[in-house]
Order: sequence, then C-alpha cells, then structure tokens
Amino acid sequence: MFEKVSIMLQIRGDNIHRVLSYKRAAEMIRELPRDLRAIADDGALTEIPNIGNTLAEKIEEMLDTGKLEFYERLSQEVPPTLVDIVNINGVGPKKAKLFWETLGVTTIEQLEAAAREGKLRDLPGMGVKSEQKIIDGIEALARQTGRTPLGIALPAAQDILDELLKLPQAIEGEIAGSIRRARPTIGDVDLLIASDDPAPIMDAFVNMQQVDRVLGHGPTKSSVELLNGVQVDLRILPKERWGTALSYFTGSQAHNVRLRERALKMGYSLNEHALRPVDDVGNLIDDADEILCATEEALYQHLGLAWIPPELREDSGEIEAADANKLPELITIDDIQADLHIHTTYSDGKLSVREMAEEARRRGRKYIVITDHSRSLGIANGLSIERLLAQQEEVRNIDDEMGPDFRVFHGTEMDINADGSLDYPDDILEQLDFVIASLHVSLRQDREQITQRLLNAIQNPHVDLIGHPRAQQIPNREPVDADMDAVFAAAAKYNTALEINANPRRLDLEAQYARRAAEMGILLSINTDAHSADQMDLLHFGVRTARRGWVEAQCVINTWPVEQFLEWVQNRER
Repeated sequence: MFEKVSIMLQIRGDNIHRVLSYKRAAEMIRELPRDLRAIADDGALTEIPNIGNTLAEKIEEMLDTGKLEFYERLSQEVPPTLVDIVNINGVGPKKAKLFWETLGVTTIEQLEAAAREGKLRDLPGMGVKSEQKIIDGIEALARQTGRTPLGIALPAAQDILDELLKLPQAIEGEIAGSIRRARPTIGDVDLLIASDDPAPIMDAFVNMQQVDRVLGHGPTKSSVELLNGVQVDLRILPKERWGTALSYFTGSQAHNVRLRERALKMGYSLNEHALRPVDDVGNLIDDADEILCATEEALYQHLGLAWIPPELREDSGEIEAADANKLPELITIDDIQADLHIHTTYSDGKLSVREMAEEARRRGRKYIVITDHSRSLGIANGLSIERLLAQQEEVRNIDDEMGPDFRVFHGTEMDINADGSLDYPDDILEQLDFVIASLHVSLRQDREQITQRLLNAIQNPHVDLIGHPRAQQIPNREPVDADMDAVFAAAAKYNTALEINANPRRLDLEAQYARRAAEMGILLSINTDAHSADQMDLLHFGVRTARRGWVEAQCVINTWPVEQFLEWVQNRER
C-alpha cells in the first residue's frame, strides 16, 4: 500500500521528501525479519527505521481495518490504475501523468489502444520509437506468468516447514519443487515431511496463521493458499520412501522423465513411491518386491548414477555427467570469503562504512569493498568526486583499524551513462581499489546502444566488474536487450569479471548465463549489493543461482584469499 501511495503522490506532484518517506517505509516493511503485526502488538512500530508516528498510525489503521482512509482520499484525485501503468517498462510517473492529463488514459488497456492508434508519438518527449517501446513493454507485462519470486517463496516455505518440524510426529522435512532447484520464480510451494503419524501434522498445517484458505485437506496431502497468495502443497510419507519422493518432487518434469526412462532400461518402473521390477515389455511383475529408497543417494545409486545436486536437475546434461562421474564440484556458501558490492549511508545505504564492515566481519567475511553509487545517480544520492575522495580517506582509516585479518577496500558502483560514457574519469578510477560499472538508466535503449555501453565499460582498464549485467528486476523489469555474445567475448578478452547479484529481486546474471560465462573462462563474482545488514544474508540466493549455473568456486573471484584477489586486480590494470 505504501509503495502504491508513493507512486500516486509522485504522479500528483507532491514534495519528493513525502514521496520518499512512503517509498522508504515500504522498503523497510518488505525487509522486516519479523511479522509486522507482531511488531505493532509490541508497540514498537516507530522503532522501525523510516517509520514515524504518522506512518505508524497508518499501519495500525490498516492492520485494524484492512483499509487506509488516506489512500481512499488520494484515489479520488489520482486514479490508482495509473500505478499499473508505471509498472510498464519505459513508463515512469511523469509519463503516466502526461498520458492521463492529455489523453485521459488511466488503464493499461487504454494506453495500449492509444499507442497502437499512434496517439502517443506527438506528445512532449515522445516519438515513434518511444511509442513502440511502450507497446513492447505492455506485451512484456502480459507475458509475466504470475509466478512468485524465489525471494518471497523460499522464506515463506522455510517458516512453515520449520514450524511443522517442531512437532514430535515429524521425522524430517524438506522444501522440494522449483524452490529446491533455486529457480528465480516458482509456481506452487512443495513441502515433504516424513512421518508415521501424519494427521497431527496435517491439522497443524491447515490451521497455521499464514493460511488464508484451505484448498484441500487429506490424510497424506493438503493444499493451502497463504495470505500472500502463494499456494503450498504438503505431502507426508513414510521414512522408507523418502528418497524416491524427494527426488520425484524436486526434479523438473524433463529430469524425471529421463530418470524413469533410465530405470525402465534397467528393468524397473519408477514413481514417487518406489522402484518396482518390470518384465521385458514393461509390465509390473506382481510378486516382485518393491525397492524402497530412504535417501536420494540410494535411488541414484540404484540407477547407476552419482547423486545429482538439486539445482542441476533440469535435464541440461546433468544425467550424462553423473553417468560419466563428471559432475562439477559446485560452489557453496562456505567458499565465499568476501563481498565486493556494498552500499553505505554515503549513497542510499542504511549503515555507515564502519557498521557495514563490522556486520560483514560478523558474518565471516574476510574482506569487503565499499562501492557506493556514482555522481550521476541522483536518486541514490550518488557521490561527487569530492565526496568519493573523502570517503576513501575514511575507508583507509577503518581498514587500518580493522586489519590485518579483515580488510576494507574502497571502490564504486559507477554508472554507465546513457551515452556510453563512464561516470568518473580515468584519473579518479585509478585511485580506487576496485571498480564496478553498472547499468541503471536508459534501460530501454535498442540492442546496439545498450550493448555498446556495456562494451565501453568492459574495455576500460580500470573497470573490474560489471554489476548485475542485464539490469533485470524480478518480476517487474525484464532484462536489457543486450547482445550477450558480444558481452561475453569482450569480458573474456579484457579479463573483466561479471556479477551474479544475490539480491533475489535481481539474481543477475541468471544461471544459464553464469554457466556459459564460466565455460568460457570468464570470472564471476557473487555479491549481495547490500544496502543494509540484513541484505548481507541474501548471499545464499546468489550461491544457489551460481550452482544452477554449474559454477565452481575457483572461477568466482570473491572465493579467493585477499592476496590472490589483490594480485588479480593489480595485474588487470597493468
């Protein structure tokens, strides 16, 4: 609601500070580690950063009534459907206001009709190309499947599973399905629990506080819809059948088909329950005993395969690799020694340089790089050259104090400007320990322009890493239309690393691109892009994405000891 209000206020033309107060409140609420209602019950709403008395009263109003009177009044001035229009790639609040005030357009359907009739091209700041980009953006929005981002689905699933595993009847449990495969978005949540007494677990499941409505309630399977709209299916099975069930409900359809085909060639029928012997024409042998697999390892062993990590089970070569005992030794979160992409209060972060360094050290990192935004990104309070150099002095002092076992380096996340130039000159970049270049603006440029901007950054000897290379935001913003063949070729040629951004709203590079980059010998870096302490804990999303991309630790630069990392950076510049 607060996010919607912030956009409507921006359309109305309110003071930017008022707009940002709602926007920041929305961000804080989204990232809360506790349930908002529990915080309200404790009388602690104003202890949440960016929540003052006024917003706290509005939160209490919504929790108590389900409505917000301020929003109802605002809706009389600004049509709420304009917020949907802002979600279209290439349309911001200013354009939404323009279309509304000049053409009376208040819905996506009206905007699409106006665009296809050529009514947008003659408006101020528009043209034929801009009009077509809006049509493309509407079509892209229509292609969105309604799937739930992994960053929402996984915590919700884990909370439910953890609660159910506290019950004495539960032997073990696991999140299965596309969450376990770490897909960036998921359909339904699949939970499995092993138990010899399923009824108490099922009853607890359908009566959990997170449940909005029960879709089905059976003895071994129940389905519910959560308050956030996610559907969760729970299956309970005997422990002796755990391995086959977990494998079945984890693998993609294509992976499972391949396993069943392999089993059939070996004389077995495979389903979620067991392996069952079959005759030469594939018919079940009635008096033959089932083969039960209590673990996934046992199932894969019966099929003559090495155990395949869940993230790889997409029928993308993993069965052949397992058959040949050539599966990769996938990266793990314990391999990560550093975070090379961190923001502080110098730009749009929540904590100071020292606080972010202390939080990183508390989480076991060995070194970090402070990389606040560069000067052109005004909305993120980007650093002028003077502020950047002042920050460098502070970082150097903190590094001296915290070393030698923990190092703090100074860098930047520098904008790749719309014209392809970089936001800082070379004589400034050469003074920094580490430089990230990222796309943040003019993301709807054509393929040639957007690609050339990336190539300009990759070819600069001072740029060490391209941050979130495709600039996607899940689920609202599609990736830029870049020629990734050209990007990869340049990154390999100039030894420039590419980021896997661990924030679940990005997960960029995506797994398929990370795999290709690694196969080409391009170095990667898995970073949190943390703007707060809590966001440092998102690292596992990036590691999961890397694992989906068959990535091993040695090709990820922030798995290296600090000496190796520094040597690589220095050799690059030379």
